[in-house]
Amino acid sequence: MQNKILIIFAHPLFEKSNAHKALVSAIPDSANITFHDLYQEYPEFDIDIKREQELLNNHNIIIWQHPMYWYSCPPLLKQWIDIVLEHGWAYGKEGFALKGKLLLQAITTGGRKESYSASGRNMFTIPQLLEPFSQTARVCNMIYLPPFVVHGTHFMENEDYEANSKLYARVLRYLESHQLNVAEMANYPYFNDWFQTK
Repeated sequence: MQNKILIIFAHPLFEKSNAHKALVSAIPDSANITFHDLYQEYPEFDIDIKREQELLNNHNIIIWQHPMYWYSCPPLLKQWIDIVLEHGWAYGKEGFALKGKLLLQAITTGGRKESYSASGRNMFTIPQLLEPFSQTARVCNMIYLPPFVVHGTHFMENEDYEANSKLYARVLRYLESHQLNVAEMANYPYFNDWFQTK
């Protein structure tokens, strides 16, 4: 069985992001993977809720790909979450449209990994900072996976972009063709760490 993957991409300055250009260019050309650029589709923030819900219905793995913006996500993705995940559809007594779907965040940060720790500059780990997204998934009866994280984009050379893009491609191909051991993955802070054991 092939999984159907929906990549919800949000980057308001995509043309200036070498890291995300590299990641997006590595997305496999597959009928099972849909790349959906929110800023391209909705430059005026006029999100088509029913269209977005239909896209979600048609996929069983959802990826939110975005840069870390002030320890959160870009504003258009936040609006997407606010209005697409409706009560009575995504959550609530009758809201089970997303039940059992897998949610993965694929994020980039300018800072290095060591700065995201109790003793680091940012004081919190990435999983701690992403807890609001994890809780959103739980409320919507989704399964939240450890995040795929690319650190240190402010310090990268071309070979670093290439290495991360190749890793992302491998991750997507794996997600497409494998059933995941979610309980096993829960022992790892990052999807990257778990994937290295495969």
